[in-house]
Amino acid sequence: MTGRLDTILHPPARLQIAALLARVQEAEFATLRDLVEVSDSVLSKHLSALKEAGYVDLRKAALDGRQRTWASLTRAGRQAFASHLAALHDLVASAQVAIAAD
Repeated sequence: MTGRLDTILHPPARLQIAALLARVQEAEFATLRDLVEVSDSVLSKHLSALKEAGYVDLRKAALDGRQRTWASLTRAGRQAFASHLAALHDLVASAQVAIAAD
């Protein structure tokens, strides 16, 4: 395998968050919550884990009179996501070869 599965990114919601953030500069908390289809508390927990790992930066600022949070992938987060995707691709390719051999 070219990459290793990353236990931080492996949970489905975290993988989905990373995939969404990989396509944008940053995303607002409510947007991520709606796209990932989780509660505020679940998203907050996953973002905290990603931040603790150094994969996500969180920025807070007022918008429309309310405090909002924006998340973005760090350079380390982008690298970890790319490595995790490579490992997933390798895993799928190996499985396809094994299935084809049966």
